[in-house]
Amino acid sequence: MDKYFIPLEESKFYHIYNQGNNHENIFLKDGNYIYFMQKLDTYISDFVELYAFCLMPNHFHLLVRIKEMAELDTNAREKIEEYRLSRHSISSRYGMSKMPESTLYSNFISEQFRRLFLSYSKSINKQTERSGSLFRKNFKRKEINNLQYLQNTVIYIHRNPLHHGFEEDFRNYRWSSYDRMLEDKITKLKKREVLEWFEDKDNYRYAHLVDIEDDIE
Repeated sequence: MDKYFIPLEESKFYHIYNQGNNHENIFLKDGNYIYFMQKLDTYISDFVELYAFCLMPNHFHLLVRIKEMAELDTNAREKIEEYRLSRHSISSRYGMSKMPESTLYSNFISEQFRRLFLSYSKSINKQTERSGSLFRKNFKRKEINNLQYLQNTVIYIHRNPLHHGFEEDFRNYRWSSYDRMLEDKITKLKKREVLEWFEDKDNYRYAHLVDIEDDIE
């Protein structure tokens, strides 16, 4: 299936990535990286769990799990209901059939990512006095359906700054979750679960020393 249109289904893991339009930079200074993560929290964290990330000057990678509907709090459910009503209004206006619940939730998650990118783009456009699209129109996503694939994706995401020449030692790169996994500080990042995939911190570190050549993207 096309990497741009794989449905984002509840309880499943996905590798999500995108880049600047025409390969231009999307992060220009430290504050941009911080702002993007804040926007990610605002638009996505109610519905998606974050397992790994890496933000680089002209692109980014995320490893996420879509929350099950039953896991959502009241605030998240209200947002989905607003989206449902808006889609129902459009469907009724044009005589379209009612959208299945699973499809509606998948479309809602994609819409949240679109809103994230749009909100961030507006900030960068204002900062740089530019106009037009900052990101490529559709973000890519790949479903991850087994433990080895999850492990490889984590490693691939964390080693990406080395792969693209942004850092000689990926472990020193500031805008990835590699080092954050080893910290005891409690955050929304699913650190405990990721370390359990590698059994412990030592195996996590050791596994990252091997380059991943699989077709991750």
